[in-house]
Amino acid sequence: SSTYHLLTAMQESGFVMHFPEDERWGLGVGAFELGSAYLRHDPLERQARPLLTRLVRETETKLPAVAQLGILQGAELLYLVREVPHRPVTLVTEVGVRLPAHLTASGRAILAGLESAQVRATFANNKSFVDRTGLGPRNLRELTALLREESAVGFSAEDGFITEGYSSIAVAAKNHLGLPVAAIALTFRSEDADAGLRTELANALKIAGGELSKRLGGH
Repeated sequence: SSTYHLLTAMQESGFVMHFPEDERWGLGVGAFELGSAYLRHDPLERQARPLLTRLVRETETKLPAVAQLGILQGAELLYLVREVPHRPVTLVTEVGVRLPAHLTASGRAILAGLESAQVRATFANNKSFVDRTGLGPRNLRELTALLREESAVGFSAEDGFITEGYSSIAVAAKNHLGLPVAAIALTFRSEDADAGLRTELANALKIAGGELSKRLGGH
């Protein structure tokens, strides 16, 4: 009985989740967040900043794009680092800003690497699916399908989900356990990049994401 009460208290805090159909308990989002909490501040930012700077300098020969580093906090994406090109790009994603994770490319890049049970627990309430421009997944079913597609190609993308006329592409960085702990993204004006250039940006992000994963002990 003591174990049951402890599990119930931990479930309320998000550290475990109950799967009634399987009669099992599993780790919750809170446990994941606690386990990667040390990465959320200076170490992660210091490792990522030079990679973001390099990304911006490499891509601004083709188009001005803002590079960003974000982490998942519940159903929101929190931006930690931002690197801007010489030609300004006006965005709402300043450092410290939180946006709905299911609408941002960065948020979905991280979500795509989580277990489906963690995604379900994070978006158990339909109120989590807020709307900004009328675009993007509107419920858990649509989000799950989109995450499956993005996981297959290795990056996430959005076009006008956050701000009309702007697009983002993002990849996740993983730690030594293979868990996605952050995402690197490039945001740019939609009209500045055709399909071919977006593919180039996605490939550049994959390289940067792989480098950050290595720096974090991942593979």
